[in-house]
Amino acid sequence: MAVTVHEKESKLAEIAAGIKSCARCELYRTRTQAVPGEGPADARVMLIGEAPGWNEDQQGRPFVGAAGKFLEELLGAAGLSRGDVFITNIVKSRPPGNRDPLPDEIAACVPWLERQIEVIDPDVIVTLGRFSMGQWFPGERISKIHGQPRKVGRRLVVPMYHPAAALHQQALRATIVEDFGKLPKFLAESAMQRDIEDAKDEPPAAQMSLF
Repeated sequence: MAVTVHEKESKLAEIAAGIKSCARCELYRTRTQAVPGEGPADARVMLIGEAPGWNEDQQGRPFVGAAGKFLEELLGAAGLSRGDVFITNIVKSRPPGNRDPLPDEIAACVPWLERQIEVIDPDVIVTLGRFSMGQWFPGERISKIHGQPRKVGRRLVVPMYHPAAALHQQALRATIVEDFGKLPKFLAESAMQRDIEDAKDEPPAAQMSLF
């Protein structure tokens, strides 16, 4: 039986409540608030960044600083809006001084992310930056595989540069824009593949006896 959007919203709210009270790693001691993520419970696209920054820590929302504004521009160029996608991070609490998340912090947070992915069941996951990329492409370099989708289970996972990278290295801006411009194509391909797989899963129609 298909899960309704309302049921998904309820499950995501339960997960968010768990994240906000989570003390699985030491980041809970220094954060202002955890940042579970936001977006439609039935989003076809899920964007996964690295960790909240100062603005996110203050507001409890993902990608609300300068990188967030650029992300919204990128989505717009791809024919999407912020309200169309679910946005979160691999680590839900801000590391002190915006340092890189540590392996144990990522390990503590990944179960929350896995539950969110299970509930939303997106067609396409876009990893933003090397830390979220590492969950699906361990040992790979983002400079080599960015913008190249791979099928993982029933969905496409697309590694991309973090929008903040363009703020620090203007030379990357055109590359990031180009990668995001491929999203409509990836969505169409993923939807077609899901239709094929769903058709295979359907039980064969009962054959009418001729006698």
